[in-house]
Amino acid sequence: MRRFLLFLLPLLLLTVLAYPRLHRRYTRLRQTQTARTAVQQLAPRLHDGDLIFQTSQSAQSRAIQLATHSAYSHCGILFRKNGEWRVFEAVQPVSETSLAAWVARGQGGRFVVKRLRNARTVLTPPVLRKLHAAGEQYRGRSYDLYFGWSDERIYCSELLWKMYQQATGREIGQLQHLRDFDLSHPAVQAKLRERYGKQLPLDELVISPVRMLDSRELVTVR
Repeated sequence: MRRFLLFLLPLLLLTVLAYPRLHRRYTRLRQTQTARTAVQQLAPRLHDGDLIFQTSQSAQSRAIQLATHSAYSHCGILFRKNGEWRVFEAVQPVSETSLAAWVARGQGGRFVVKRLRNARTVLTPPVLRKLHAAGEQYRGRSYDLYFGWSDERIYCSELLWKMYQQATGREIGQLQHLRDFDLSHPAVQAKLRERYGKQLPLDELVISPVRMLDSRELVTVR
């Protein structure tokens, strides 16, 4: 009996340790499959230059949601490349990923796609080339954890806002100052202290994902 228990105990331990990993793998696989299905259904309706929004699962996402009173904390811009829809985004560093992988990465696989209201007349092939070039100048730049307005580092909504402004002259979403956000929640205050210490740059210009999402310049695709 003792030998049996000594044999069984390691097996039980391995099962306990392995189960969370198996569960995480199964969850990721299911999210990937769901994302691929959603992208396949949506792909025929997408246009180059569409903007896409999701709830990020990053460490700072909750603070952004609380400060902006919105579930949407991350965004990117869509381009079709070699027959595949890709999302160009400001992460670490500014880069691109497949749309299916991007959707699967978000919380619950939920996302919203927006398009310039008069995209058909504004986003002509020459303007789309300008839009793409405006993004390429930021490729490889570091993600801006401090949400500054300089071009040395850049965050997600800042990237999209500047790309559209440079390529079309259109400003997608109203700029705010850091002081305009709701900074009262302890989670937000903790993140601010982590990033800035006691010297908060309250007059820094900021564009949030939700300001772009709610812009009258955009219409909902999905």
